[in-house]
Amino acid sequence: MSTTTPSKLEKILAAGHFAVTSECGPPRSAKGELVDEKARVVGPYIDAVNVTDNQTAVVRMCSLASCIRIKQLGFEPVLQMTTRDRNRIGLQSDILGASSFGINNVLCLTGDHQRFGDHPNAANVFDLDSTQLIQTVKLMRDEGKLLSGFEMDARPQMFIGAAENPFADPFEIRVLRLAKKVAAGAQFIQTQCIYNMEKFKLWMQQVVDHGLNEKVSILAGITPMKSVGMAKYMKSKVPGMDVPDDIIKRLQGVPKENVAKEGITMAVEQIQELMECPGVRGFHIMAIEWEEKVPEIVERAGLYPRPKVD
Repeated sequence: MSTTTPSKLEKILAAGHFAVTSECGPPRSAKGELVDEKARVVGPYIDAVNVTDNQTAVVRMCSLASCIRIKQLGFEPVLQMTTRDRNRIGLQSDILGASSFGINNVLCLTGDHQRFGDHPNAANVFDLDSTQLIQTVKLMRDEGKLLSGFEMDARPQMFIGAAENPFADPFEIRVLRLAKKVAAGAQFIQTQCIYNMEKFKLWMQQVVDHGLNEKVSILAGITPMKSVGMAKYMKSKVPGMDVPDDIIKRLQGVPKENVAKEGITMAVEQIQELMECPGVRGFHIMAIEWEEKVPEIVERAGLYPRPKVD
């Protein structure tokens, strides 16, 4: 017996529609209404909203509590779970708790190392890695078992996701890493922010060549650029990010007051171009602390209104 109805995100993809997800970073306080405000902005324009789990290893309101708030507002959350902070007992416990509230999407992540965050001396856990977490959730859902072998009388019904970075080195093993996650049970993938379109398309061609697009739904990561400074920072300071010089030159080529507008236009163009890319099944729009622009991006890309599914 499972405890929830199927995921709306899963239904959208099963029906053959492009899926659209976005992201909500919880506050660095107990001010839960900030989560509500972000969810109300993006919720009507997307199929599900990710809630980050202490992203960049900085303490924030927990993902599970934030997901519950979003669910109670009538929107569909995606619970992000990192293995950095919790052992297998805590991870399995949180999956059961999430399912009890009808939260049925999970994104399995390893998480940024604590030395990059606001508690660099904290002890990490990393009892499991992200692939092992995928396997754990699949075991709980499909066999109704915990890692201990205990059989549950009500199993969580989870649509299982993972992240992938097509741009990290060595590039040659990126698709093999994806294949491992798919074999472990990943059903959807949200990618790193895409700026190098040609390299992403090359990765997608390898995904198709390996037949992985038949086994997992790839949601392409889209992050609009707010400024030239943001583009330069992401190019030089963010590991695993690939920002071609052409992106920076294009932003430098417009008046300063129009740079943010140009960044939105570029994001829309990316989505429209990637709609034609074989294997792409949707888009994950990460408008970092710029959630109010998500509706415009979705509308201008021709992805609104969202399709209805039973």
